[in-house]
Amino acid sequence: MIATQSTILQAMSRRVALVAAASLLAGCVSLFPKTEPAQLYRFGASTPQSQEVASGEPGFSVLLLATGFDRAAASDRILTVTGTQAAYIKDARWVTSSVALFDSALQRAFDADQGPARLLDHAAIARADYVLKLDVRTFEARYDHGQATAPTIVVEVHAALDRTHDRTVVGERSFKASVTARDNRVGDIAEAFDQAVARVLGELLAWVNARGEG
Repeated sequence: MIATQSTILQAMSRRVALVAAASLLAGCVSLFPKTEPAQLYRFGASTPQSQEVASGEPGFSVLLLATGFDRAAASDRILTVTGTQAAYIKDARWVTSSVALFDSALQRAFDADQGPARLLDHAAIARADYVLKLDVRTFEARYDHGQATAPTIVVEVHAALDRTHDRTVVGERSFKASVTARDNRVGDIAEAFDQAVARVLGELLAWVNARGEG
């Protein structure tokens, strides 16, 4: 009887030790992950300069269709180009997709602008005077002088403005901005993207406010 109790106690001790070891191991997995989390960045914080509006200038509404975007740059990864080679910056991403960030920046730019054009929600499609079609054809950091130097951010957008009541294309134009980053660091690269987007949106808004003229 004594030997049986001893055996039971030994088995219980081994079980407790195994549980404790498993708990420690699980703690190590949660405290020390195998990979470092990616650093997140954004663009669109800089708002284009508001346009002065003549008193009594009539306003009009604009509906934005789904924004087209260069496929290689449309995700949350930051695209770089060196010659004929393309790559993404390691361990760095946008906080969401480039398309979502660009559309948010566009909406904020319209909201802050004092021009006659107002960007509508898709729910108000029946009230739109114009339809705006955007295609972001280039959205990348170019290393034209080697990867040891600061890249130049290039943002190029093609726009078309249609009048809704007669479905006439009233204007088409491309907008392009190039901004060289201050240094070859991700923070500086993200800031240069922000500046390039602000420049493109500033020119785009002025063009839309003029109803696609010029």
